[in-house]
Amino acid sequence: MSGLLALFDDVAAIAKMAAASVDDIAAAAAKAGVKAAGVVIDDAAVTPKYVHRFAADRELPIIWRIALGSLKNKLVILLPGLLALEYFLPAVITPLLMIGGAYLCFEGAEKLFHVLFPHQDAEVDADFDTGEPAQLEEEKVAGAIKTDFILSAEIMTIALAAIPKGSFWVEAVTLAIVGVLITAAVYGAVALIVRMDDIGLHMAANRKTAAARAFGRGLVLAMPKLMTVLSTVGTAAMLWVGGSIIIHGMDVLGQHEPYATIHHWAEAAAHLVPQASGFVAWAVTAFFDGILGAALGFLLIPLATRVIGPLWVWVTGKKGAAH
Repeated sequence: MSGLLALFDDVAAIAKMAAASVDDIAAAAAKAGVKAAGVVIDDAAVTPKYVHRFAADRELPIIWRIALGSLKNKLVILLPGLLALEYFLPAVITPLLMIGGAYLCFEGAEKLFHVLFPHQDAEVDADFDTGEPAQLEEEKVAGAIKTDFILSAEIMTIALAAIPKGSFWVEAVTLAIVGVLITAAVYGAVALIVRMDDIGLHMAANRKTAAARAFGRGLVLAMPKLMTVLSTVGTAAMLWVGGSIIIHGMDVLGQHEPYATIHHWAEAAAHLVPQASGFVAWAVTAFFDGILGAALGFLLIPLATRVIGPLWVWVTGKKGAAH
């Protein structure tokens, strides 16, 4: 009998430890998700462009293929790779994160460049019009998964940095949860966004009440504006997150001045508006992170387009793969 009671005590103790681990994982996953929110916004804002101008019946299959590729990026490649680096070469995590941040700065600055020189979009449209739909779909999906890899690397690295150091398995499970939940949230939102106009058309044509039909028409009319807003938010998020990663990385590597200066400006601004000090401090920090991100991105455009891009084409033989 005493042996049975001892067994129950052991089981209860294991259950308590398991419950504590679940709580730790949930708390760490929530913290990591918040830390990675800026990149998540960018990911959700960037993805809808990959189904632009495809037939409506191909939109959801394309998004599903990209989502599966994103899960593979996060769980099969990045999760074990990042954990291995953390345990064997932790010093390279910050430089790798900064390289990803520089890429985000370049992407955001390039989007601004295309706003200033919109004639370059005509070449993209011409390629779309003359290509085979199946081939174009393959290229779009492959391009989306490559872009997702960079964004996923940022998300997973930020998440790993936010997770308190502890058990290997707790870190691994937490990263896996963050990867799955963020992928589901991003591509679920993208699927809803790209089909919103179809939902609006259905409501406008089939609902019995005038209010419902008017709401449907409103959805259809609002979608172009929503896509514009998402594109703007995505570009801003790229520059803000990329700049923030670079500045924090410099601080970790011993270059404290940029981070300290922006932090001082944010605190000074927050003191001027005590009623909203937290928001003001965040806004000021994000603004200057974004400014520095844009400056770095514009400096990287000639390097990427005239050196890295041609070198990539020469090595791989694939035009446009560098982008």
